Amino acid sequence: MAKIESLIQQINNGNNEAFKRLYGTDAGELKSQAERYAELMEEFKSIFDQDDVELFSSPGRTEIGGNHTDHNHGRVLAGAVNLDNIAVAAANGTDIIRIKSAGYPEFQVDLSNLGPNEQEHYTSTALVRGIVAKMKANGYNAGGFDACIEGRVPKGSGLSSSASFEVLIGAIVNHLFNDGKMDAVENAIIGQWAENNFFGKPCGLMDQTACSVGGLITIDFKDPSDPVVKPIGFDFVSSGYSLVITDVGGGHDDPASQQEYASLPTEMKSVARELGAEVLREVTLEQIVDKIPEIREKTGDRAILRAIHFQGDNKRVADQVKALEENDFQSFLKMVVESGQSSYMYNQNIYDITHKEEQVVSLGLALSEMVLKGKGAWRVHGGGFGGTIQAFVPQEKLQEYVKTLEHVYGKGKCHTMFIRPEGSIKVVL
Repeated sequence: MAKIESLIQQINNGNNEAFKRLYGTDAGELKSQAERYAELMEEFKSIFDQDDVELFSSPGRTEIGGNHTDHNHGRVLAGAVNLDNIAVAAANGTDIIRIKSAGYPEFQVDLSNLGPNEQEHYTSTALVRGIVAKMKANGYNAGGFDACIEGRVPKGSGLSSSASFEVLIGAIVNHLFNDGKMDAVENAIIGQWAENNFFGKPCGLMDQTACSVGGLITIDFKDPSDPVVKPIGFDFVSSGYSLVITDVGGGHDDPASQQEYASLPTEMKSVARELGAEVLREVTLEQIVDKIPEIREKTGDRAILRAIHFQGDNKRVADQVKALEENDFQSFLKMVVESGQSSYMYNQNIYDITHKEEQVVSLGLALSEMVLKGKGAWRVHGGGFGGTIQAFVPQEKLQEYVKTLEHVYGKGKCHTMFIRPEGSIKVVL
C-alpha cells in the first residue's frame, strides 16, 4: 500500500517503466494515462476517505486466430491490448465490497451472502459475488475492499470488456488478501466460472485467459479445466503493421438474435454427438466428411459447415503460431485472411439472418479488402453478427484505411493498438 500523494509523484507524467510497458512510449499518451490515474486516485479519496491504496490494470484482448474454436475445446491465438480497465483499491476492514465505476452508480457486495442470485444476472454485482465465492471455495482469502474503476475497453467492442473486468476483480482480491499467490490462468478460470454460474452467460475461456495472462499467447483448450498456455515471442511493433480494430456497430439483443449466436456452439456440438463425441476437438475432418450423407438430415447442412470451419481454424492456429515463431509474417497474414473467409463461408457468423438487411461486418470486410488486398489482412473479430472487425495494416496504408472505414462508421471508430506484455496486474511503479 502507498499514499496517494506519493503515487502521483512516482507516476511522474507517466515517465516510468511500468507505464511504458502498459501504454507504449508516446509522451502524450503517457501523460494522458498519468492524469487518468491521478484523477481516479483523487476520486477514490473523496468517495471512500482512504489514502493508502494499490493500483491495478487489466487489458482488453484481441482474438487473432481461432474464431469460435474455444467452446469446442480448440486452439486460439490471442493477445492483450493497450486499452485497459484500471482500479484504485484498498481493503476496508469490513465484509462489504464497495465499487464505484466511472459513469455508473456505486454498488456493494456483502460477503456474508455468496450464493448465486438470478435477480442479479447480467450485472457487475453478480460477477464480483461469483468471483469471490469461487476464490474462497478454492482456498483463497477474501475481505471487504473499496475500489474506483475506470474503463477504456469499449463495451460491445469485441475486446472483452467483461472478461477484463472479471480478472481485474480477481487481481484485486489476489493482491489485497493473498499476497498475489494465485496465478493468472486460475484467475481466468475463476472469472469464466463466475460469468457462467452467477452472471448467467455461457462463454469459453479464451477472453479471460488472454486478459489475465497478457502478451501474445496461444491457448489449447483440449482440457478446459487445465488449458495449456504458451507465450509467443513475436514483436508486432517491429513488423511494420498496425493492428486496427474497427467498431462497426450492429448486433441485437432480441431473442431471435441471441438464439442465432447460441446456435454456433450448439450446432458444432450436434455434429460431434452424431460421431459419438461431445465436442469437435474429439473428431477429425475426415470423420466428419465420411459421415455427411448419414447425418446431414439430423444436424442440417449449416452445422456441418460450421464443423468444417472449426477443423480448419483449429489447425490454422497451430500453423499461425509456427509462422510467427519463424518470423514469417507474410504467411501469417495470409492465414488471417483465410480464417476470415472461413468464418464468412462456413461458420456464418458475419451477419444475423433475422436482420439480414443490416450487414455491418460484411460491409466493413468489403471496404477492408478494397484498401488492403495484397498488402494486409482482415477478418471478423470475436463473436460476429456485428461488433468489430480486425485488420493488420501496413504503415503506408494506415491513414487511408482509417479514413475509409471511419467515412462509413464514424470518427473514432478505428482503434489502432498494440499487443501489451502485461496481463491483469497490480501496477508497481
